[in-house]
Amino acid sequence: MGNLLKVLTCTDLEQGPNFFLDFENAQPTESEKEIYNQVNVVLKDAEGILEDLQSYRGAGHEIREAIQHPADEKLQEKAWGAVVPLVGKLKKFYEFSQRLEAALRGLLGALTSTPYSPTQHLEREQALAKQFAEILHFTLRFDELKMTNPAIQNDFSYYRRTLSRMRINNVPAEGENEVNNELANRMSLFYAEATPMLKTLSDATTKFVSENKNLPIENTTDCLSTMASVCRVMLETPEYRSRFTNEETVSFCLRVMVGVIILYDHVHPVGAFAKTSKIDMKGCIKVLKDQPPNSVEGLLNALRCVYVPTHDRKIFAKCLNTT
Repeated sequence: MGNLLKVLTCTDLEQGPNFFLDFENAQPTESEKEIYNQVNVVLKDAEGILEDLQSYRGAGHEIREAIQHPADEKLQEKAWGAVVPLVGKLKKFYEFSQRLEAALRGLLGALTSTPYSPTQHLEREQALAKQFAEILHFTLRFDELKMTNPAIQNDFSYYRRTLSRMRINNVPAEGENEVNNELANRMSLFYAEATPMLKTLSDATTKFVSENKNLPIENTTDCLSTMASVCRVMLETPEYRSRFTNEETVSFCLRVMVGVIILYDHVHPVGAFAKTSKIDMKGCIKVLKDQPPNSVEGLLNALRCVYVPTHDRKIFAKCLNTT
């Protein structure tokens, strides 16, 4: 029956075609390999980034000691010595976000190009669709870890304050060449976001649409809405969910579904929560609420607190209360 099975139900016809997409086993065809290989170079580093972020403990103790004893030069040096290598890690995370942005734009170009429709692209180019999903999965995992680690912003703020003070006093600063002022400004904006990776990808998707004026915006939004529908149907239909051979595929699909909803909401003129949206928001939220609460609270928060515009919050609240 193939890796990609079309699922047609009466309730889903209004939302457009839905597919069972083999996120576990899809392999690139010859025509996909060029883009696939380019994106794969980026994705192979993703797990290492997550491991580094998960193990990030920060320099809170050293910073507190230095602040409480400003005249103690040894404590100042100790705090600075602890923070500099951590800022090197933060720089690596930020630079990876730029690589991920470029990879996403390449995938969007492939999955929305003419003469095929977005739905046809997802049918024909399953490996690229899988990579698109993997980028979104990584993004949600990264942001979930970042949101629960206040040390990241505390460390970077201390680094910038201390670096500024060193410059005023003409003190040579180890690590300044690693993160110059221009880069520090960009990193500061990045880490100030509650969900920095999602913000990066949302901005990249919006920029992709604005730069490709000859490409109908529906090519991009339909690609996103179809992917959201794919994930929802696979998660809510036992027959298709039973096809998963890896238990992690459920959380994978949940993160991908939320990621494409957020991208759709940023790109579509009226957003994901409007009545004319091609995404079944009530169905998607029901799928999320049907999972163990601890496993999806971060995903609901990503929708609830970060990306829901003011004029759509009543619709979102109604979905939460009626599913």
